[in-house]
Amino acid sequence: MKKQLAMPLSFKRCTKEDIDVLLDISRETFTDTYATQNNPEDFKAYMEEFFARDRLIQELGSEAILFYLAYANGKPAGYFKLNRAGAQTDINEPGSLELERIYLLKTYQGRELGRDLIQKAIEICRDQKASYLWLGVWDQNARAIRFYEKNGFVKFGEHPFFIGRDKQNDWLMKIDF
Repeated sequence: MKKQLAMPLSFKRCTKEDIDVLLDISRETFTDTYATQNNPEDFKAYMEEFFARDRLIQELGSEAILFYLAYANGKPAGYFKLNRAGAQTDINEPGSLELERIYLLKTYQGRELGRDLIQKAIEICRDQKASYLWLGVWDQNARAIRFYEKNGFVKFGEHPFFIGRDKQNDWLMKIDF
């Protein structure tokens, strides 16, 4: 199978006006990636909590949380979410940023666009004088772990991650600047 060519991405910091696009990408990518690997009730509970309109609007209004939409040929392709200390799911060390989400619609996967999302997140971290960028990745997601390692991230710990009541394990990975 011939690999599809990469395309240039443009980025836009999300505002509350982008809520519908953000919700659509969040729900579609999370469902495509994880729905079949989780208990339907737990999965539904997670989706209702973390991808609720009100919650995302509140997060968009926070100075500690940064969402960036990625566009390919003028169409939404994905996004990433960065958390400053205080909004992070763990660590909360001043000078660090958490890459809590990096989502790319299925249509755009396999074109090396994930690398572009990571590079933009790293650029923002450097602009903000962060000492490192960290993330949590499900220990069962070997493809994502390889992707992060290929982009310079190294494992430095683990923490629990809950999908509903199902306790899962995330690797903590980081890249220093």
